[in-house]
Formats: sequence, structure tokens, C-alpha cells
Amino acid sequence: MYLQVMWKFLEQRSFPLTETEYMQQLDAVAEYLTDWGVADTVRQAIMQTRKPPGYTVGGGARCVSIPLAVDLSGSRSSEWE
Repeated sequence: MYLQVMWKFLEQRSFPLTETEYMQQLDAVAEYLTDWGVADTVRQAIMQTRKPPGYTVGGGARCVSIPLAVDLSGSRSSEWE
């Protein structure tokens, strides 16, 4: 499983979430990462990435894929079927 982190800007007109909705989404993702025991892995990968935040030439966002060592056979395995 991979976590894909994309850098976009809240002020961008095409950004679909309000600031409150964005923070709620981040909280939900953080809760999953913490439950799965991979929060430190994600923190380290973000800090070590060579892809700085910002726009690419075509106006798209940059994305970093972070591999996660998550056991998907546990009690929440039905979420991934």
C-alpha cells in the first residue's frame, strides 16, 4: 500500500475543500496512519523527499508516493476488499 501526498494550495480556486473540510480530511488520514503504526514512516519520507512542494510546469501538483508496511489482514481487512 502507498500513501500519495500531493502539494496543492488551499487558496487555489479549483481546490474543492474549505479550510475546515481540509483539516478534517487531514485528521482522518492522520488517524489511519497512526492506527496502522506508520505515522513515523510517513513523517520521515516527507522530510526526506527530493520533490519540493509547488507546481509543476503544466500547473499540476507534485506527488510523492510513500510505501507503507501495513498489515491488511487484521480486523479492518474488509475495508480493502
